[in-house]
Amino acid sequence: MTDTTATSPAPTAASLNWRAPFQLLANVGARLFPPSLLLLVARLGVAAVFFMSGRTKIEDGTWLTLSDGAFELFRTDYALPFIAPVPATYAATTAEHLFPILLTLGLFTRFSACGLLVMTSVIEIFVYPDAWPTHLSWAGLLLPLIALGGGKLSLDRLFKIP
Repeated sequence: MTDTTATSPAPTAASLNWRAPFQLLANVGARLFPPSLLLLVARLGVAAVFFMSGRTKIEDGTWLTLSDGAFELFRTDYALPFIAPVPATYAATTAEHLFPILLTLGLFTRFSACGLLVMTSVIEIFVYPDAWPTHLSWAGLLLPLIALGGGKLSLDRLFKIP
């Protein structure tokens, strides 16, 4: 009778499972950062950027009075070829307040993210074309929200809004 127990050869560099640490990191990451948390962070992060920008266009000490400086910006620096400065100032400032509030609540998330992505595109194309790295980072937060919605930690989920 022959001995069927064989000793295993010593592991070589090629036989080591080099993927194991990465798999462990992926497993831990998925537990620590579930998709609903990632979508919440994306909503809050991009909402903060736009809301703070909107606040710079409001007169100090007021909640909704647009500043003279905001109108001047849209007459000069932000001049768009397809809309007059005054309506552009009102539209942009309203969007910079409304959409971030909705994103923070996770209400009409896809609609709000689309609105901010259109705004980002207009800013990139017509206002600050050299600021594409910044605009790409905004798009990187907005696109998952458009694709996936607000996630479990949103009012969209509560109201069954797709």
